[in-house]
Amino acid sequence: MSRRALVRLAARAALSAVTTGSLIAVGAMPASSSVSDRPPRTTKGPCQYTETPDDPAVRKVPLPPDPRRTPTRPVSAVLKTNHGDIGLALDPAKAPCTVQSFVHLIRHRFYDVTSCHRLTAYDRLKVLQCGDPGFTGEGGPGYRYKDELPTDLPPWPGDPTGVRKTYARGVLAMANAGPDTNGSQFFLVYGDSGLSPNYTVFGTVDAAGLAALDRIAAGGIQPVPDGPTPPVDGKPVLPADIQDARVCRR
Repeated sequence: MSRRALVRLAARAALSAVTTGSLIAVGAMPASSSVSDRPPRTTKGPCQYTETPDDPAVRKVPLPPDPRRTPTRPVSAVLKTNHGDIGLALDPAKAPCTVQSFVHLIRHRFYDVTSCHRLTAYDRLKVLQCGDPGFTGEGGPGYRYKDELPTDLPPWPGDPTGVRKTYARGVLAMANAGPDTNGSQFFLVYGDSGLSPNYTVFGTVDAAGLAALDRIAAGGIQPVPDGPTPPVDGKPVLPADIQDARVCRR
């Protein structure tokens, strides 16, 4: 299937996601065929970061390091934005492959001078989604890796099926386009959200970061033709720009 066809399929999936309140990273669609005869390269460690030739990197970065023993020591990072610093506490004990990838992308300046492309204000989904240097919601790092899904999230109140779990205010998690399609896009939860536990949780947002998210959310969402009033899903009215991302020394 061609890249263009994949994007069309992904766009339809994203449209469906808007109605269901899921977190989709359009550009992370699994590759169905390679654009070259060479098979996609995969790292040899436990994370098995795998190239996605049909979904090339928006900004070229190498595959992340993949040591045999993944680190477990907590890591701090900061997103310097036009609304103030968003401090992040990363938890490699829960999601080592995700944290390794996130730190790798920060160190290669993948997130610098980018803009968060999606803000949601559903009753059960209140997040800011970021991580695409292409500013479209379709971009990624040119590789994918496995899920590290949470098993300890509390149930979402009022869900008789027990399927939905609470992604609490302050959670930092990965967006994806299906199982094991993590790339670079992530979301920051500014209000308790009820989701199926299909999104890797790999850290938390500090108090200053939550205040910045509240300011962005208070600005509202850009309206779209034939969309609801007020809008509940789309680009934030107040641009949420990541000027610089850094790993902090502890």
